[in-house]
Amino acid sequence: MQSHVIEHQIAGELNARPEQVQEAVRLLDEGATVPFIARYRKEVTGGLDDSQLRTLESRLGYLRELADRRQVILRSIEEQGKLTPELARELNDADSKTRLEDLYLPYKPKRRTKGQMAIEAGLEPLADLLLGDPMKDPEQEAVRFLNIEQGITDGKAALDGARYILMERFAEQADLLEKLRDYLWHNATLRARVVAGKEQEGAKFKDYFEHDEPLHKAPSHRVLAMLRGRNEGILNLALVVGDDEGASPCEGIIAHHLRLNLQHRPADKWLQGVVSWTWKIKLSLQMETELIGRIRESAEDEAIKVFAMNLKDLLMAAPAGMRCTMGLDPGIRTGVKVAVVDATGKLVDHATIYPFEPKRQVDQSLKTLSELCQKHKVELISIGNGTASRETDRLVSDLFERYPAAKAQKIVVSEAGASVYSASELASQEFPDLDVSIRGAVSIARRLQDPLAELVKIDPKSIGVGQYQHDVGQSQLARRLDAVVEDCVNAVGVDVNTASVALLNRVSGLSQTLAQNIVAYRDENGAFQHRQQLLKVSRLGPKAFEQCAGFLRIRGGSNPLDGSAVHPESYPVVERILAKLEQTVDSLLGNSSLLRTLKPTDYTDEQFGVPTVTDIISELDKPGRDPRPEFKTATFKEGVEKISDLVPEMVLEGVVTNVTNFGAFVDIGVHQDGLVHISSLTDRFVKDPREVVKAGDIVRVKVLEVDVPRKRISLTMRLDEKAGQPARKPTEPRHTGNARPKQAPRQSAPTEGAMGNAFAAALSKLKK
Repeated sequence: MQSHVIEHQIAGELNARPEQVQEAVRLLDEGATVPFIARYRKEVTGGLDDSQLRTLESRLGYLRELADRRQVILRSIEEQGKLTPELARELNDADSKTRLEDLYLPYKPKRRTKGQMAIEAGLEPLADLLLGDPMKDPEQEAVRFLNIEQGITDGKAALDGARYILMERFAEQADLLEKLRDYLWHNATLRARVVAGKEQEGAKFKDYFEHDEPLHKAPSHRVLAMLRGRNEGILNLALVVGDDEGASPCEGIIAHHLRLNLQHRPADKWLQGVVSWTWKIKLSLQMETELIGRIRESAEDEAIKVFAMNLKDLLMAAPAGMRCTMGLDPGIRTGVKVAVVDATGKLVDHATIYPFEPKRQVDQSLKTLSELCQKHKVELISIGNGTASRETDRLVSDLFERYPAAKAQKIVVSEAGASVYSASELASQEFPDLDVSIRGAVSIARRLQDPLAELVKIDPKSIGVGQYQHDVGQSQLARRLDAVVEDCVNAVGVDVNTASVALLNRVSGLSQTLAQNIVAYRDENGAFQHRQQLLKVSRLGPKAFEQCAGFLRIRGGSNPLDGSAVHPESYPVVERILAKLEQTVDSLLGNSSLLRTLKPTDYTDEQFGVPTVTDIISELDKPGRDPRPEFKTATFKEGVEKISDLVPEMVLEGVVTNVTNFGAFVDIGVHQDGLVHISSLTDRFVKDPREVVKAGDIVRVKVLEVDVPRKRISLTMRLDEKAGQPARKPTEPRHTGNARPKQAPRQSAPTEGAMGNAFAAALSKLKK
């Protein structure tokens, strides 16, 4: 029953039919992967795509955890003998963990509180009396509840105990907590202030030394920056609501929720004090912690989303192709590390040259590079973009001038993560006798040939395309990034005869052990000739074969279909097509004119419907096609090698390295990326920079401003924008239709008194 409810809820969120979600959940529970379901089970799920399936998978986990926690809470309250039908209904209707825990709060086992001690001292009747009848005089009533044995020796002690009882009772009302959260979320200000004496130490947080921002509007990058400043002891953060003087509007909300008509009756002043205590002592800090936690979670989710999108763009960057490549890992004193890999990525030669200070062995270095280029017929030279990158780039230009026979195309690539890979266990296993620095050059060469195949060997967090990646939940980040890598690898497909263990490990249905077993089988028996051979691999059974076979390619094998994305289970469909057309596989593959005449409905059956047959025909047209774009390179401007070489109005070509919510960072060849603010990306209004650019794009930019001491470069892609002038804001879209901003529901306020004034202030804010 609970599963049925969850599936219906997810269906509503995805705007899908419940049966679609039900089938997807069944497949996931049976061990199917998202790439497999999205690609090969379209009929079963009604065509849910990989993005919808990832959301479904995430929500399924959350809602199942919520359901499990709900049952624990229901049992706990039932065992206490306090579970009423109304409370059970509220718990079953709770749609979030926060709401569930709010409802559980009064029944949750807790340490002995002052309120509980006051109840034990017999003060609950006093608290109920004053709350129920404010015409009673607190001081006169309190003396009737003295209890010397319990330490209640005077009226003040009795009233204090009654105050604690009510304060704890009020603070455990789920509906009140929800009202306060909602009000604060929409009306509180997030205030950052520098810690006294930390101004110089925290100069990088200068923008937030005196910063106020509406809580619900604070963008993720600023939230994470402020939280980092707080964690480093530079900033103090607080939530501010209402005026600094007088009662908080939240006190008015509490009084109104409790239906306290505070006027001038004998107990009203005391009750007003209880409300004030409830807010100041019990709830204000709790709410501040919760809401800053909420905005932190929201900012982390956004940062992880940004990281994931940038990682996908980087992994799906155009491969230069399987050509002999020389990788250069630049260095000054330690020399430039050189590695040559063949068309399959195998290391065939390596060296270290010292063209720069202090040795300045320029002639010898050029001679070494020339000999390696000619010996191995090098077609591509991949230069890491770290220290001495531009000097190394110029060295290669000199190589081409002095040794015309050394013909190759040079490209500067990001070396982010190369050092992490070179020191990893994986690199040690691959090159046990190779120096760590040479391993880095190998990685730089291979990532030009095939970025995806090489970057999967590196922890995604080390690739350098994140936004405050070290400030977010690391387990959540790792799960999201692993999903991105899995989706990218399976979208491209993997050559089972050349892929590394790291790459195979990311294929649907394969584990680290199975990936190692595939490589071991390949090493012992030679290249795979057909997909059915995979079933001979140790521990690779029918289920794993079902999940992985369609994503593994065998080029030049015994069956041409094994080099395509057509799954072996679908080969009978292809055989029916061949029989009807009286063609062979070889004659049909790539025969667009013939394939365009086919009607998918002619080849469907009980197992394979129109979506699958359509995919099969499309794959036969372009078997094993690579979804990645065509390879292109940027050309850095000669003579512009360091940040001090930049001047305003200079127009340059660069590569987008990172896209954030506030703009895009561009590598223009000066060892420091410049920022194109979102307002300078294009003349039209854009809400998300990814509408214009993505990581890996080649763009033309103009320099607007250079701050050498702070290493900040301001760029624009609007080439008519002038340096030193206020940016011309892109035109924002006009609102159309009858849509109006949502307003908070109207509430009636208390009639008079401080609480009435406080609530009036809160209500006024809500109406703005």
